[in-house]
Amino acid sequence: MRPRKRFGQHFLHDPAVVQRIVSAIAPRADEHIVEIGPGRGVLTHALLALPHASLDAIEIDRDLAAALARELAAPAARLHAADALEFDFGALARAHGGRLRIVGNLPYNISTPLLFHLVANADSLVDLHLMLQREVVARIAARPGSSDYGRLTVMLARRLSAERLFDIGPGAFQPPPRVWSGLVRLKVRERPAFEAGPLFAEIVATAFSHRRKTLRNALQSRLTAAQIEACGIDPGVRPETLAPESFAALARVAAAASIG
Repeated sequence: MRPRKRFGQHFLHDPAVVQRIVSAIAPRADEHIVEIGPGRGVLTHALLALPHASLDAIEIDRDLAAALARELAAPAARLHAADALEFDFGALARAHGGRLRIVGNLPYNISTPLLFHLVANADSLVDLHLMLQREVVARIAARPGSSDYGRLTVMLARRLSAERLFDIGPGAFQPPPRVWSGLVRLKVRERPAFEAGPLFAEIVATAFSHRRKTLRNALQSRLTAAQIEACGIDPGVRPETLAPESFAALARVAAAASIG
């Protein structure tokens, strides 16, 4: 099967990288693995070769899905010809009677919306092992004050903890992408790191759309300098210096102000 540009397909084919990924996941008995974008099934077969394997694969390319369906004869394997952006991970977790472990080589062009869809289903997940563009991995795992820190970091931090595992060169894929990739481990927190109100996403997006400005200027349509100071935050700092929970505090004040 030829890769299709509209799906952003770059098929993993390096056996050494596959084994490193399987070792990082380290599946155990009675766990439910879900692979997003199995492609030609290289990682799929490696996972199914493990004892007590239980695997659901989600593939949007119906031609690839049909080819894979003929190969996946194992009773523990289920193939879903579906778009992961619209897939109901909660329903699948309920069908299995337990939370899911996600693994996937995510297309670069949909990685951010797919991450947001997955974090919205965090209650149904144990963890995620994802291959992403290396720069995206850096943004996910960034710390406040760094140039990589931004909206994606903050929006994921409430439900997920991130760990960069290793980089993957272009040659591990066919066709080779023009950029390096990386494997990141995202663990679902037992409890959200902080409470986020209804304006949390809006405040974060607004702040980082003006990341070079001070908070006073970046959030002037929502909060006054006095309201920012009431959160214990200096209105003269830049958004990239704030910890994720500080944005939640700002969102709560903004929500209270809008009600009042």
